Amino acid sequence: MRLTPAGELTRRITALQKLLQQKNVDGALIVDSSDMFYFAGTAHRAHLFIPAEGKPLLMVKRSFTRAQRESALEDIIPLVNVKDLTRMLNEYGYTNITALGLELDVLPAALYLLFQELFEGAQIVDISGLIRSVRMVKSSFELEVLRDAARLNYTLFSRIKDYLKEGITELELAGQLEMVYRLAGHSGRVKMRGFDQEVYYGHVLSGTNGAMPSCMESPTGGPGVSIAFPQGAGYKKISVNEPVMIDFVGVKDGYLADQTRVFCIGQLPDKLVRAHETALLIQEAVKQMAVPGALCEDIYRHAINMAVESGYGEYFMGCSEPVPFIGHGVGIELNEWPVLAAGFKTPLEKDMVIAVEPKFIFPEGAVGIENTFVVGEKGLETLTLFNETIIYLK
Repeated sequence: MRLTPAGELTRRITALQKLLQQKNVDGALIVDSSDMFYFAGTAHRAHLFIPAEGKPLLMVKRSFTRAQRESALEDIIPLVNVKDLTRMLNEYGYTNITALGLELDVLPAALYLLFQELFEGAQIVDISGLIRSVRMVKSSFELEVLRDAARLNYTLFSRIKDYLKEGITELELAGQLEMVYRLAGHSGRVKMRGFDQEVYYGHVLSGTNGAMPSCMESPTGGPGVSIAFPQGAGYKKISVNEPVMIDFVGVKDGYLADQTRVFCIGQLPDKLVRAHETALLIQEAVKQMAVPGALCEDIYRHAINMAVESGYGEYFMGCSEPVPFIGHGVGIELNEWPVLAAGFKTPLEKDMVIAVEPKFIFPEGAVGIENTFVVGEKGLETLTLFNETIIYLK
């Protein structure tokens, strides 16, 4: 298992502290497991206090012994009862907290009310945007892990030809591919930010199932195998001459690489072939436009215009319920910032990591592409390498 170096944690914490100082926030209390992993290097049940100035304090509920081994932070102490938080902070010199930052985008209401009670009189400030901003730009350490996740995807997509046969169900194919992931070191969990946002390894969708929307903010959804989790592969048997879209997320040491390819046993109709070629053209245009300083919404609008000019605009990024983006940040979570979407005016910066996914969703099936990229000085560098054309199997 790869540990996060002390210098890496210091860099991240210092970046957040600068933003806390700008917003006149005395300190941040981190509890979300993704943010905990990012700032403390461990994902155990804990409370991490990051003061606007000074050293952070990691208070661990469970498992204290593992958190000690995993985190490179200096001050790590056990936390028996959450109600002891303020006393413990006082003992470490943090006695005058008048403005407390919390992850209000993901924090459960019960914890929010408890923190209000424990830090009576303190102003509660939402710092979720500050945290997501710090996490947007990846370090060389993070890029190294992301490249490993991308290599995991290459292993996965290279094996699809071994399992994709006429008559196999989507669920059977998904199970075979998930086994490949697990044996190669996939953690089995794809994290997303937000209430009730979750995904399994990804989606295996054939033919008309590719046009089935779901509760997930994605251009594709799929039927799933239960109403309780209505997305992903179903019991449909895969037939010849229909698109099979594999949208899977590789995970290595906590970091994600998002990738989609289209396969077919036989031959696809000309309309789907042309739409897929258009998706590749849109991806290439985005790669050229996405230089440091480019605005996310400008890139999005250009992609939309290209889709409309192709004649397939009504099928772009969804059939009956299109999503309002063509790309999203990835890292520890699948839906990080920045987002290539209308209204997202953030300029791109070098070493941001984005999954770009121009897709066309027709009633008879889905085609398109998705790759994970890192922003470079001259545009996007592809991390997730594999054949981008429709992959035909006999």
